[in-house]
Amino acid sequence: MTAAETSTTVLTPGVLLDHWQGHRRLTRRVLEAFPEEKLFSFSLGGMRPFSEMAMEFLTMAEPVAQGVATGQWVENKVRGVKTKAELLARWDAATAAINAIWPTIPAQRFAEVDKAFGQWEMQGIAMILYAIDNEIHHRGQAYVYLRVLGIEPPAFFDRS
Repeated sequence: MTAAETSTTVLTPGVLLDHWQGHRRLTRRVLEAFPEEKLFSFSLGGMRPFSEMAMEFLTMAEPVAQGVATGQWVENKVRGVKTKAELLARWDAATAAINAIWPTIPAQRFAEVDKAFGQWEMQGIAMILYAIDNEIHHRGQAYVYLRVLGIEPPAFFDRS
């Protein structure tokens, strides 16, 4: 690598947060599109209902931001969510928590390697990207569910 390649900033922390929160806004709209009973029960081909996937996102989002900020990787068990309203409320709380934690992340923490949750050894930036990629992957499954249910999903490119 040249000196220019190693010193060029591709994404600032603020741009990365906006990107992540854009995906979270879109996933929230996908959650809203599901009829309540289908959100917790509908599945195809052995895949989980989308509510379970969304709860997985919640177990990762705030803890990943906190882990990158502090080096402390504490699992967030999401249990007892039985309604769409409860799931959306937890979603909104996690969104607010990420926004509050984000400015506390020291710049060097994005490049530091940790063993996140005792299993994934990678840089902070890589763990954040993993959380985003995981959400995108499972949101794609939700798009299939919605289409099978005859519901037009939100435009995948609209993360406003």
